[in-house]
Formats: sequence, C-alpha cells, structure tokens
Amino acid sequence: MIIVHHLNNSRSQRVLWLLEELGLPYEVKRYERDPATMSAPPELKAVHPLGKSPVITDGDITVAESGAIIEYLLETYGAGRLQPAAGTPEKRQFNYFMHYAEGSLMPFLLMRLVFKRLPKQPMPVFVRPVATSIAEGVQEKYIDPQIKDHLDFLESTLNQSTWFAGEEFSAADIQISFPLEAAAARAGLDASRPKLMAFLEQIHARPAFLRALETGGPYDLLK
Repeated sequence: MIIVHHLNNSRSQRVLWLLEELGLPYEVKRYERDPATMSAPPELKAVHPLGKSPVITDGDITVAESGAIIEYLLETYGAGRLQPAAGTPEKRQFNYFMHYAEGSLMPFLLMRLVFKRLPKQPMPVFVRPVATSIAEGVQEKYIDPQIKDHLDFLESTLNQSTWFAGEEFSAADIQISFPLEAAAARAGLDASRPKLMAFLEQIHARPAFLRALETGGPYDLLK
C-alpha cells in the first residue's frame, strides 16, 4: 500500500492529487507544521533522513522529492497515463516542466518569502532599518524581476498550448501547480496573466483535485 506522509500546506498535496488522478489506493499519514516556525515536525525524520515532505513509502521503498515521486508513480503504476509518448516534442516539454517547476521557478518564490519575512524576525532595533532596506532592495532589484520573467514565460507557453506539455493534461501540470499557486498567493500572479489564472481555475475544478483537497485537509495556498 502506498503511504503518503502528508504535511499540511505543502508540496505533498500534489502527490495526493496525482494518486487521485491515477485512481490508486493509498493511505495518508498526517504531520502538522510547527505553528511558530512553520517547520516540519521531527517525526518525519523517521521516514526520511532530511525530515521533509513530500515523501511516500510503498512497501519497503521510500521515495522523496516531488518530481521523483511523480516519476516513480507514473513508471510503476501509470501505464502510460498522464504523460506524453516517448520521443515526442510533448514528452520533451513534459520533462522540461517536471524539472523546471522546482529547479527554476520555486527557488525565486522561496527567496521572496524569506526576504519578505526577514524584517519581521527578532533583531536589535538599530539593525532593523538596515535589514529592511537590504531585504526590500534584493526583492525589488533581483527577485521580483526574475519572477516577472518566469511568469511572462509561463503565460506565453499557455498561449501556444492548452496545457504545459501540449494539448493533453499531464503530470507536468500537477508538478507546476504548487509554484503557480504560491505565485498567486504571494508573488503577484493575478488577472494580468489570464492564461495562468485560467489554468489555476481549470485545475481547481478537476474532480481528482477536489478529492485530494478533501483528503489532504486545509490548504492555505488557495486563499
């Protein structure tokens, strides 16, 4: 039996969604973030040494990292579903976005979150203005322009195809959903990019997405 070690408000929501799309049986073991630090609890280290989510266990197999989990589930149980045929332009696009979501886009969104929170961290009063100035400068001069370029790129991609790997919905769309939801929640993704907003509306209406949301519990990225 596949067990999803599910952390609230995390990338593991995508794993639940993929399992629902594939119609696979699974169990959920829940973990809650520390409300003060938002860190994963230490119990997750019993599953994987890094103590992060997502991670799944399938019998004696443990798989961590969103992309690796998605690839494992497709290779083991997918039977060709939710991915384009090998050797096609769509499969190359699929492979690209499977890696791009976490390798290129998500780091800037995480950096933005860190620098946004930096001035609010405990520090001497006389240091706070300096920390605030540095954080705002990095965000304005470097992080936000990078995010804008990425969102422009993704908007243009959906001007050329219905989904990120062509005309058929695929696991690449599941993989890229988390950074796009994060961008909509706190990094400026809005109606000025109608294709991306329509993409989010479409995935949020999918029955499998709704079932996964019901199983996973509150998902604050959607607020």
